[in-house]
Amino acid sequence: MPPSLRLALPFLVWAAGPARAAPEPPPLLAIAVTCAQATQRVREGGAVVFLTGLFRQERAVRDRSFCARTEIAELFLMTTRDESECPVGYRCREPAIDDWD
Repeated sequence: MPPSLRLALPFLVWAAGPARAAPEPPPLLAIAVTCAQATQRVREGGAVVFLTGLFRQERAVRDRSFCARTEIAELFLMTTRDESECPVGYRCREPAIDDWD
């Protein structure tokens, strides 16, 4: 094997390695979308991150299958452009001791 190919081989193996994951779409500003638009995005995407305040993000999911195994899904109400309490989907969270009563 020529020396130049021997030096380039590690780079070629790295470049041909596993495909890189596509970057996640940026969060949506909650007050910029209507309730119907937010609900549709969650229904279609399965999980959507919304900006709900200054430096605050909330992840809304379509159903519990988008939560971790130990999490539960609870109804997620969010302020949108046209509604103060829009039921966009669910929020995943770890259950508290009171949840098991």
